[in-house]
Amino acid sequence: MGRLYLTATVVDRKNGPRYERLFKDCGIAVTFTALGAGTARGDVLDYLGLESAEKEVIFSVLEEEDWLSLKGELRRKMKIDAPGGGIAFTVPLSSIGGRRALQFLLAKQDYKKEEESVLKETSHELIIAIANRGYTDLVMDAARAAGAYGGTVIQAKGTGMAQAEKFMGVSLAAEKEMVFIVTKTEQKNPIMKAIMEQVGVESRAQAIVFSLPVTDTAGLRLIED
Repeated sequence: MGRLYLTATVVDRKNGPRYERLFKDCGIAVTFTALGAGTARGDVLDYLGLESAEKEVIFSVLEEEDWLSLKGELRRKMKIDAPGGGIAFTVPLSSIGGRRALQFLLAKQDYKKEEESVLKETSHELIIAIANRGYTDLVMDAARAAGAYGGTVIQAKGTGMAQAEKFMGVSLAAEKEMVFIVTKTEQKNPIMKAIMEQVGVESRAQAIVFSLPVTDTAGLRLIED
């Protein structure tokens, strides 16, 4: 049993479909794709061999062995290490809101849950809730009632929804919104529980939620004080 990671792959938008096909060929059924924009200056883009600042970000939750396999394919087939190839990175997950959400994200039933991991001296966590588009207000209502200060919403599209439906027992919409909430570590569980109970997978929002350890922050002290 390997650890679980949130993987983010950032590539030029025009190359996005090629990367999406690679993920599918690698057996990664469920991904969430969002559009973004690079911030590099034009001369930096030219130096790196990048033709466009328009980006596509592909999010997925992977076991460690699946990430190592994907990394090899990204290097071999997509030449991701070459200038303009893109970038991929992983962040360890600290918890996932429920077994059905875990089965959905991995599109498998044979993963055995390990003990929840917590980095020592980590004072904050990043909660990510993925819900059907149009329900983020309900997600944030639940989160705020449990102590959250605010969140950031990213528009996304899910792939592999049909294959993953068997783990959820409900029809899944492809149009998604990802809500990012940074909170104190001691508030994480109440916030995740509130989201699961009020707008979870059995509701119309069909929200799934997981968390990542945050090792450092800036700009939160004034809000929390």
